[in-house]
Amino acid sequence: MLIITQGYVEEYDWIIPYLIGFLILWFLYIFFRIYENWYAKKYDRLIYRDIIIFRTLSRKQKKILSNEFHFYTLLTSKEKRRFEHRIASFIKDKEFVGRDDLEVTDRMIVLISAVGCMLTFGRKNYKYKLIDYILIYPKAFYSSMNGEYHKGEFNPREKALVLSWEDFEEGYRITDDNLNLGIHEFMHALQLGAKQSSDVDALRFERQFQKILRRLTDQDLKDKLDEVKYFRAYAFTNEFEFMAVLAEYFIESPKDFATHFPQLYAYQKCLLNFNFAGY
Repeated sequence: MLIITQGYVEEYDWIIPYLIGFLILWFLYIFFRIYENWYAKKYDRLIYRDIIIFRTLSRKQKKILSNEFHFYTLLTSKEKRRFEHRIASFIKDKEFVGRDDLEVTDRMIVLISAVGCMLTFGRKNYKYKLIDYILIYPKAFYSSMNGEYHKGEFNPREKALVLSWEDFEEGYRITDDNLNLGIHEFMHALQLGAKQSSDVDALRFERQFQKILRRLTDQDLKDKLDEVKYFRAYAFTNEFEFMAVLAEYFIESPKDFATHFPQLYAYQKCLLNFNFAGY
């Protein structure tokens, strides 16, 4: 019996180095995740965003960004390559569907993807796990969610982001009116995704979000909000709408936002990890 057992052990002893190697890699992975979360909490930033950049856009798609997407023109050459990679990955990951006989064009796909990737450009996880489908209507559409006409909506149950192309296009084309349908709806998806996740991006988001909520309880800030009336009234519908409107103001009027409400601006900047393009 001892001889048979010994023979059995010797037959499979080649596995031992691989097992040890696997355990070492697993330990290093766990250690890194712990360190990554500690680093993000202590310094309010990420260790890295992209490990490798290998996907790219076609020449036509890059031309669309250069000619029509202001944020892209603010990036450095290195940041542009990262942005292009993320857009290409986003496009590959989602299904774009036209409604009411709308023909979905490459321009629509690139610009919608660019808005989504712009909002998550400071994050490590940028593809919106709660979105599988992007439904595009020609204009405002009837929503079965509440029986009203909408310009856009995020439906987490169906994992769908729904947009009126007419209103989306106006939102991104006018870059300084703090009305941007794409940013607004993508921010809803981003916020709900953060609530349902425990990764480093979600934890950072939640910490800064709580700081914003606590700041809003300050009476001096309340008085200033009432006096200045800087944010449009719809922002105060609920916390989800406030964060969506805040993102619109942050992206489109960063200097003005920072001048009026510097602390809220700082929290929003940290929440999105926006350390580029002059923000």
